[in-house]
Parts: sequence; C-alpha cells; structure tokens
Amino acid sequence: MGQDGIIESAGDWRAFCVAASGTFMATLDAGIVNTALPTIAHDFAASLPEVQWLVAAYFLVISCLLPLFGRMGDMYGRRRLYSLGFIAFTISSMLCGAAPSLLALIGARVLQGVGAAMLMANGPAIIMAAFPGTTRGRALGMLGMTVALGSLTGPGLGGLLIQSFGWRCVFYVNLPIGLFGLWLTRRFLSTVERLHDETLDLAGAGLFAVAMTGMLLAMTHGRDWGWASPQVLVCLTLAVVAFPCFVLWERRTDHPMIDLSLFGIWPFLSGNIVAFLTFMSMFANAILLPFYLQGQQHLTPLMTGIVLSTLPLVMAVAAPISGYLSERVNFATLTTIGLGVICSALLGQSLFVPATPLWRVFLSQVVLGLGVGIYMSPNNNSVLTSAPQDKIGLVGGFLALVRNVGMVSGIAVAISVFGVVQGHAAALGLDRVAAFSSGFRAALTSGAVLAFVAGCLSLHRRGMFRVPVGHVHREVRKDA
Repeated sequence: MGQDGIIESAGDWRAFCVAASGTFMATLDAGIVNTALPTIAHDFAASLPEVQWLVAAYFLVISCLLPLFGRMGDMYGRRRLYSLGFIAFTISSMLCGAAPSLLALIGARVLQGVGAAMLMANGPAIIMAAFPGTTRGRALGMLGMTVALGSLTGPGLGGLLIQSFGWRCVFYVNLPIGLFGLWLTRRFLSTVERLHDETLDLAGAGLFAVAMTGMLLAMTHGRDWGWASPQVLVCLTLAVVAFPCFVLWERRTDHPMIDLSLFGIWPFLSGNIVAFLTFMSMFANAILLPFYLQGQQHLTPLMTGIVLSTLPLVMAVAAPISGYLSERVNFATLTTIGLGVICSALLGQSLFVPATPLWRVFLSQVVLGLGVGIYMSPNNNSVLTSAPQDKIGLVGGFLALVRNVGMVSGIAVAISVFGVVQGHAAALGLDRVAAFSSGFRAALTSGAVLAFVAGCLSLHRRGMFRVPVGHVHREVRKDA
C-alpha cells in the first residue's frame, strides 16, 4: 500500500479516477454558476457587484483553507479529506438550490467552498503518488483535460438547465456526481494511519485566514466601499498585521502549516508567480464575457453556454498533448508559448463591440483555450516536481491556493477596471452600450497585460533549466 493509502493492486488509473471525480465536479460547478450569474442577478434584483459574491465568496473560502487541508492530507491521509470534501460539497449544493434569497445562496456557497478546498488540496497529491517518474506529465495533462471537460460541460449544461427549469437546477446536478465521487473514494482509497508524528498548526491557519480575508475583501470591495473607507482600511490593516505575524509564527513553530523554505526553490516560486498572474488574466474573460454575450449580443443562456464551452473543448485537446510534451521539453518553453497565445486572445477579445460577428467570439475562445491548454500542465508539473515528496500535499494545496487567489484577484481587478472606465465613459455622455464596450475593452486589455508579464517571467526562467521537467525535482532536492 502506498504512502497516501492508494491500493497498489488497483492501478494508477483507478487512483486517477478518484482525483478526477472531485476535479470534474468542482470545475463543472464553476462553469454552471458563471453562466447562471445574469439570471440569478435578475431573479434577486441584484447588481453585478452583489452577484459577484457568489463567485468571490466561494474562492475566498477556498483560498483561506487550501494550505490547511493540504497539510491535513499529508498528516492524516487523502481518503478522509477527499470523502469529507464530497460530503460537504454535495450537501451545500442542495442548500444552494433551495436558497430563498441571495444572502442564503452566498452562505451555501461558503460551505461549498469548504468542500471544494478539501478536494482541490488533495487531488494533485493523489496523482503524484499514483504516477511516479516521467509518467506524471501525461497524468497531469489528463487531469487538465478533466478540468476542461468539467468546464466544457458546465456552460452548455447550465444554459440548457436554466432555460428549461430555472437556475436552481444548476446546483442539483452536483448531487449524483458527488455521491459517485464519494463511492469511488471509499472504494479505491484505503484508510491509513497518521502519516507524521506532528501537530496541526491551527494558530498559523488562523493567522493565514485572517490575512487572506482582509486582503481579498479589500481587493474585492475597494471600489464599491471606497479605497479610503473605514471598511477597506480595517481589512487592509488586518492583512498588514496578520501576514507578518503568520510568517514569524511559521518560522518559530516546530510544525508549520506552510514550510517557508519551499520559497527558496526557484521552480516552485517562479511557477506559482506565473500561475497567479495567468489566472488573474483569464478571469477577466470568465467574469465579463457572459454579460457581454447576453447583454450586448442578446444571446439566450443556452447559446451563451455553447459559446463559453468552446474554450474548454479546445483545452481538452491541447492539455494532454502539452502534458506529454512536458516530459520531454523544457517546461518554460511550453508555458511561454501558452502565455503568448493567451495574451493575443485577450487582446483580440478586447475589441469586441455589439456588432462583432459571433464567429469572431468563437475564434477568440478557441485561441484562448489553446493557450490555456498549452500552459497549464507544464507549469503544474514544474511546481509539483520541484519540492520534497513528503510535502506534496502542501505543495498541491499551495498551487491550488495561488490559482484561486489569482481568480479572486482577477475578478476584483476586472470588475474595478470595468466599473471605473464604464463610469467615466457614461460621465462623458456615451450611451449605455458604448459605456459597456469601453469598460469591457479596458478590463480585457488589463488581462492581456497580466498574461504578457507572466510570459516575460516564464521566458526569463527558460534558460535556467536545460533538462526535461521530469528530472528537475531530483536536481533541486539534491541541492536543497
């Protein structure tokens, strides 16, 4: 029996199915909710800043809890955390579907974030344990394809359900998937005893949660509340005080939640910075494109879902190929190419106006999906193979943390840029359609700039690694 409780006789791909089931459900839910945002906003008579909390609160909770659940997976085994994740996600999906108000729906999404954090933090560790050596690249590529398939199914299925039965059904669809994933976990992952004679760093987890909450609340509502408002100043003060306290505590405690020495490993540090910038850039598209399609192109929810499905469809094809290549090609080369494609797609998308032909919208999603598919697997592979294997749960959780903080930050930046430019355009006398186009253009351009910066960093680190990524972790660990 393996370190993480994976039954050796079950085979690698059975363990992959366990990890993929949680990944698929989480990405399916995200795609469905994004498609449903305009309908939910109309049903509850809510504004865009208010309804964005359905996405922001979900990712805020995930961001606070990922390192803790990743560490708990290292200590207590993946089976317990993955099972609890499925249970929490399934129950919260029922609560989301039955929510009588926007506030109740946001509360249920918070619980959903708890379950998603358990799944996201431990999925990569299951893959790493099940696929040793050079086979990890293709396994991570297949996991990227699972992300794409979940994202692909989400918008189309969400549009169909919303148009036929209303938005509440988009949450109920998680129930059979969650129960099936729970069965897979109980069937193919076995119970293990405590893996380390260590204690859980609850004090560090609390300090980290306070710091992340303060920072992300300030970023999300800085424009709405006012950057000099008491609420924002309190949130920033919490973050400024809690982050240094967290670092000091982690340096002194015997069993830290986050091993700060990992940041001395360049592939780990640079890969996470690139991931943060990339997901910030991508979420300018994710949060605003549904409003463009339904508000400017006047598409139905079903057609909106079909358009949004184009990106993950292309990603589902590109990710496994890129994952396979990451076993043989310098990872920074692939990530740089992918980021260049992402930047180009966002720049093209920034030029959209109400009269833009629909085929151009489809083409932009094809190009963006190609870039994401090329980028994702090699970057994840480089980060996950850069650190000691007894920290792999923590590393996987931190990589997921960076991804989700990037998403929340990207939402905040995109909405802020959109709101400022749209308001300025309206003040100049432009009509509602023209003002929306101005804000949309500025927000997508800011996303392209972030992708360009990430690409420059990836290009800079290319010359520092001459060996395939599958061999990097051995060299790093030898020198560490």
